[in-house]
This record gives sequence, structure tokens and C-alpha cells, in this order.
Amino acid sequence: MCELYSKQDTLALRGKHIGPSCKVFFAADPIKIMRAQRQYMFDEEGERYLDCINNVAHVGHCHPEVVQAALKQMELLNTNSRFLHDNIVEYAKRLSATLPGKLSVCYFTNSGYVSEANDLALRLARQFRGHQDVITLDHAYHGHLSSLIEISPYKFRKGKDVKKEFVHVAPTPDTYRGKYRENHEDPAKAYADEVKKIIEEAHDSGRKIAAFIAESMQSCGGQIIPPAGYFQKVAEYVRRAGGVFIADEVQVGFGRVGKYFWSFQMHGEDFIPDIVTMGKPMGNGHPIACVVTTKEIAEAFNSSGMEYFNTYGGNPVSCAVGLAVLDIIENENLQENAVRVGHYLTELLNEQKAKHSLIGDIRGAGLFIGIDLVKDHEKRTPATAEAQHIIYKMKEKRVLLSADGPHRNVLKIKPPMCFTEEDAKFMVNQLDSILTEQMISNKTPSVSSHNTIQETHEELPSNSTMESTENHSRKRNGMCPDKPALLSKRLKTER
Repeated sequence: MCELYSKQDTLALRGKHIGPSCKVFFAADPIKIMRAQRQYMFDEEGERYLDCINNVAHVGHCHPEVVQAALKQMELLNTNSRFLHDNIVEYAKRLSATLPGKLSVCYFTNSGYVSEANDLALRLARQFRGHQDVITLDHAYHGHLSSLIEISPYKFRKGKDVKKEFVHVAPTPDTYRGKYRENHEDPAKAYADEVKKIIEEAHDSGRKIAAFIAESMQSCGGQIIPPAGYFQKVAEYVRRAGGVFIADEVQVGFGRVGKYFWSFQMHGEDFIPDIVTMGKPMGNGHPIACVVTTKEIAEAFNSSGMEYFNTYGGNPVSCAVGLAVLDIIENENLQENAVRVGHYLTELLNEQKAKHSLIGDIRGAGLFIGIDLVKDHEKRTPATAEAQHIIYKMKEKRVLLSADGPHRNVLKIKPPMCFTEEDAKFMVNQLDSILTEQMISNKTPSVSSHNTIQETHEELPSNSTMESTENHSRKRNGMCPDKPALLSKRLKTER
């Protein structure tokens, strides 16, 4: 692809034409990405970055089989989903086969972001018993539609947003930093009883619970894994109240945890959600999402008399892409890779935890791992500034990480599923060097300090599927060196 503008002009045009609330990674020094392949991304200079955060490119950036599936179907047909076509039923059949038997009815949406799917899930839940109220977890994020911002405390603006009366917020089941920690005799029951209390208080006020919604492992909340037994107890309380359990798998589904295809399956065979939502990784970057539920809930939704219609939801091209992703996960043994590489990465990180006091906790499953940074191990004081410093320093070393959680102190690792042990070792080596430097300086750096510290870069891990060498010239990347200079002059006269 030809580079239309210089990085400077791209930034200027973004500032002029893109909404100011649309943020970019590494805002103090953003990366301009021109292309990507497998677990690597390349900037306009041809510099290669190890992508440790992109759970959208689930089976690897620009996977040729995904590209070919889309191209082949696009050449034949892509149209309104009301026409009869084999792709949608084949995909629904294949997708249902990965889930417990009672989860067999699919509703496809046209947005890879899970907002549209979660909005539909709420409609299904509310129609089921005619109830309205929703229980959500603190720090949860379920999408950007108005209906979802209302149930996403992660997006609540302190002092400005008034929680709607039909929304109830339960404590995050965080055994490291939460209300009930790892030394509690039964944290699962304690956290579940908080939900039970919310239900009782709602009933006392004459309100009725429609749903409890939660990510199977909370991502934006700080890579939180609920204690064993928590979901079972919550589901029992919610169903007793006439509500349903919605499992949001948009960040953690499709084999990311390794041993299981769906993250909620980690909680045992005796736990089955009533509704499962999914998106992002299912299309490997192509916009497709889905809601899967039971026949009972689907029939109740149908009884409303209102047709559910989505012009592009489940269109032939999207379903062809989805089928290709399922094939790749199986054929390339990506779940097994998540188990092996995830275990190796966790071992390496635990070695770093023993070495560096800044690391308070390592938690995760498969290729979904969080590094909780603390200033004080006993108090577990969040190391927010340090986390921001680290992600910028890692970028300098050509490793892309992000920080999240309520305090923005948890480093998130959720790379494409083709991530290797060599990648894991490289990433941890870079992290080790940064933490060692920080320990020696014994200072709390500012985010902008990345502009003043010079670094030497280790060689990025090789990959047999990549070109053996990367030509960093503009010509090799198909860029147009003459246009940016001309545009720079034009932009200056427009400002």
C-alpha cells in the first residue's frame, strides 16, 4: 500500500478530521502502522514490532487463508442476509458445536466490536421474563452503545454520570486487589453473596432482575480471573430471581485460554451461561459478531412479534471468514500453542516477579495474561506511572503492550494466537532490561522520559514464515516519498 502522507501530515489530518475523543495507542509518540503479518506489525519505515496486545488478529495478522476465504466469496456473492445461503447455516452449526448443547441458536451481527451483540443480548434477556434490571461488575466494559455504556462502570465519568436505577454494580471478583482476597476462606461465595444481596435489595424496591452480565475473565478491569465456583453461585442466584446469565467472550473466547475453546468453560462443566456474546477474534479483523442462546430464550424473543433483522449480520463473506478462522484454529493447533506458550510465558514472568519488586502479581490463562505492577507489595499500591513508562519503553524496544485496570497499572498480554516461545522470551527479556534499569535508577519516571533515554535494541525474534530480511526503505514498503513533502506545505497554509 502506498503511504499517502508523512507521519506528521497524518497526525495533522487526524487532528482536523477525526473526533478528538478517538484516541490512539502511545499518544505521546504514536506509531504509524503500514502493514502486518502474523504476530508482527510494521511502521512506515519498515521497523518491525512484536504485537503482544492485538486480540483482534486472532489467528495472525493478514492470515492468507482468511484473506483468500473473503476474496473467494466476495467474487461470488455478498448480499443481504435475508436471502437463503449455506454459509450462515454452516457457520452457525460449526459454532454451536464448540458450545454446550443447550446453546444452539445464533443471531449474527455486522459489527466485530461486541457492542451490537451485547445490546441484542440485553434485549433477549429482558424479553425472556419481562424483567428490566441488569447486574454488572465494577470496572466492566461491554460496548459503546448507549445501552451498554449504562452498564459499563469502566466508562462512568466520576461525579458526572448518575447510575441508572435499573443498573446494579457488584464488586469485581478480584482476589488480589479486591474486597475478598486470596487469604479469604471462600472468596467465591463471598463475592457471589454480594450479588445475592443486590438481588434482595432490588426485590425489596419492587425491581426485577433481567440479567447478570460479565466477561468470563475481565479484561479492561485488569485481567481478572474469578475464583472457582463464583459463576455457578451467581448463576444460581440470578436464575432463582428470574434472570439470565450473559457471558461476554469478546476478549477471551475462541481458544485463547488454551485448554478450553470458551473461557467460561474454565469454571467447570456444571456452569453453562444462558447467553454468550462474541466478536473481535471471530473474524480475525473482519467485522462479525454473534449472540448464541437457548431455544427457550430465542422463542421468548420471537413471541414479542418483533422481527430481528440485520442487513449484513451473517452475510456470505463474513461467514466464509468465520469458517476460515475456525479451520485455522484447529488445523494449526492454536489452542495447544496457547497452552504451551502461555505456560512458558507465565514461568518466565514469575521469574521476573521474584527478581523485581515492581511486579506484584502474575495472573492469566493461556495467552491472556496480566502483570499487576505495585509500588508496595504489602499495601499493593498500584504503580500507575511506572506502568505507563514501561509500555513506552517497550515500544522503543519494538514490543507493543498496553496497560489497563482501574488504576491503569496492569500490563495486558493478549497477542495473536500464533505467538511463539521465542516471542515470549524476547518480550520478557526486554521487560527485564527496563525493570532492571528502573531499579538501578530508583526513580519514578514520567511518561515523556522515553524521549530522553537512548536504548539499544535486541534483534527481534525471527520467524520462518517471514521474509528472512526486512528492507526498511520506502520503496520496499510501496510508499510514495514525493507526496508527503508537498502535502506538508499545503497543510501549513490550511491551519
